[in-house]
Amino acid sequence: MKITFLGTGTSQGVPVIACDCKVCLSENEKDKRLRTSILIEDKGKVIVIDTGPDFRQQMLRENVQQLDAVVFTHEHKDHIAGLDDVRAYNFKQKMDMDIYATPETQTALIREFHYAFADFKYPGVPNLKLHTIDDAIFNVGEVELQPINVWHYKMPVKAFRVNNFTYITDANRIEEEELEKIKGSEIIVINALRKTEHISHFKLSEAIELLEKLKPKKAYLTHISHYLGKHDEVQKELPDFIQIAHDGLVLDI
Repeated sequence: MKITFLGTGTSQGVPVIACDCKVCLSENEKDKRLRTSILIEDKGKVIVIDTGPDFRQQMLRENVQQLDAVVFTHEHKDHIAGLDDVRAYNFKQKMDMDIYATPETQTALIREFHYAFADFKYPGVPNLKLHTIDDAIFNVGEVELQPINVWHYKMPVKAFRVNNFTYITDANRIEEEELEKIKGSEIIVINALRKTEHISHFKLSEAIELLEKLKPKKAYLTHISHYLGKHDEVQKELPDFIQIAHDGLVLDI
């Protein structure tokens, strides 16, 4: 299985265009983060988790020629806004795009991209095939995904486990019964927005504490704002098994 970090950043904080902080002005490419998303390649299938506003740019950068499905964690704009650009894969692959989402996220998709779900569609709009997910394991081809329920303040969000890899974004609380679904993962990706408290995201110390409890062989931090600090400087503060993910990072699992 191959995992590509399409983006590891967030819309949280001051927009880069108006920011004079050292992180946003850093010349280190690892400090230049697009909105959070990953690409999973396994058993002949190519799956994206979340299509943020940077989706098109990310797919072009990684030269992704095949896309079989999009899986959504939740309905916030920084995770769904780029969905329109799957139309290129509709055209190339001559088939509808399979979309896996909870009913709540589907409601947001239908509202935001109403033209894709209209009874009479304008030529060229994206062709989307909705699949409803809940707590049950589901498959994209032979790829098995285990949904995991996490809390984004009071909002339910889906994390996902594929084989021994678990991906968690936009969380600040995970109940014990859901942690049981994560235990045994060899690689865990988890959000760590910044060093100070946040109402709906794990701060750095909380993410580290949870990872030390779950004990994966390797862990990666994602959904990072510039308030966390520069990549290389923060990396020095982390336990050996935890790394800060960066855009374009590839894991061969």
